[in-house]
Amino acid sequence: MPYGRGVFLFMKTVIMAGGKGTRIASIADDIPKPMIPLCGKPILEYQINCLRDNGLTDIIIVIGHLGACIQNYFGDGRNFGCNISYFSEKDPLGTAGALYKIQDQLEEDFLLINGDIIFDIDIGRFISFHKEKNSFATLAVHPNNHPFDSALLITDTEHRVTKWLNKEEERLYYKNQVNAGLHILTQTLLKKIIPAKEKVDLDRDILKPMISSGKIYAYNTPEYIKDMGTPERYYQVTHDIESGLVKNRNLSNPQKAVFLDRDGTINKQVTGSFITQAEKLILLPDVAEAVCSINQSGYLAIVITNQPVIARGDVTFEGLEEIHNKMETDLGAQGAFLDDIFFCPHHPDKGFAGERLEYKIICDCRKPKPGMILQAAKKYNIDLSQSYMVGDTLNDVEAGIAAGCKAVWLQDSFSSKTKTINGKEVLLFQSLKDFARQRV
Repeated sequence: MPYGRGVFLFMKTVIMAGGKGTRIASIADDIPKPMIPLCGKPILEYQINCLRDNGLTDIIIVIGHLGACIQNYFGDGRNFGCNISYFSEKDPLGTAGALYKIQDQLEEDFLLINGDIIFDIDIGRFISFHKEKNSFATLAVHPNNHPFDSALLITDTEHRVTKWLNKEEERLYYKNQVNAGLHILTQTLLKKIIPAKEKVDLDRDILKPMISSGKIYAYNTPEYIKDMGTPERYYQVTHDIESGLVKNRNLSNPQKAVFLDRDGTINKQVTGSFITQAEKLILLPDVAEAVCSINQSGYLAIVITNQPVIARGDVTFEGLEEIHNKMETDLGAQGAFLDDIFFCPHHPDKGFAGERLEYKIICDCRKPKPGMILQAAKKYNIDLSQSYMVGDTLNDVEAGIAAGCKAVWLQDSFSSKTKTINGKEVLLFQSLKDFARQRV
């Protein structure tokens, strides 16, 4: 199914714009939260512009508190290239109560958006994923810099949601996969749950009860999606709009990335062995600060790691996932995040007790081959010539060169700034922090 803007012109969009925005009242308390201006335009206008640019022009806005302000600004939508209608909540109906009131205006599939988020995404990709999975509901998820106070979705290898953790629920190690506030829902989902009350919470009353159906999916994207819940986030988004970060992170645009080796680059090496337990993964000093810098720069932060522990039989896939969850949890606690993790489970040498022969192969993904980098580039539309591969071994450097990246070798003993390897200039830095400070 094709990706790209404007592919699915028939899908209606519902924007939930009735919230009061009590946490951000210090910015503006006399207008609805979705009308708070950013760089001269209200939040809602950014949303509508993105929808229009993706070919989605049939919009229903659910209004409530000070809703006339929204209606007076947007009217019927013709001045914004859209067709806009409204549903007014006389009394608050929760995050989903209005959907039952407007069911007859919706198609089988429709897009539902929280009215207080700034985003610029390739919605065609989102819809294609939803169609491919044939799901009841598909939720956009992403890593953010405050996962510890956000709702997290736990998924299986097919991106099927298996668990929903609200921010007040106990958690140990987790993938930084936060519910972003964009959903594709189906009429089938609404018909399967008849609300016992008029005020309906989308997450608790509709989506969480349907997880057991196996038909709720998460679409993970590194594109820009940020809620406006606090004054601090308001100022951050304002800066990101002005810098071009919001627009540039749309996957219809070529991306740039910092590919990161894991052991010795992000976390401490375990002397004489591999990391086989989550508790053994310890971040190197200042790594979180460096990853934060990458996150704020516009580069994607993507881990590229050989993990022969799978082929050797030392760790299961589930065990490796727990190790990576520990890494993401520790980074998230310091406001940093990874956009993705690619790992190679293979190892060509045989003869280990307990080894898994199906992974004892010569592959195209094990560094110094560039396979994992090329996979990431295809997935995220990455311009490799504008990207870096950063690691602490020659294998990392050679993989970056083979992929067409700018290669960076971390080694505290280097006395020069560059080195020539395989005819290519390699940049030398003592630490990831040094690299991030000087290059991103």
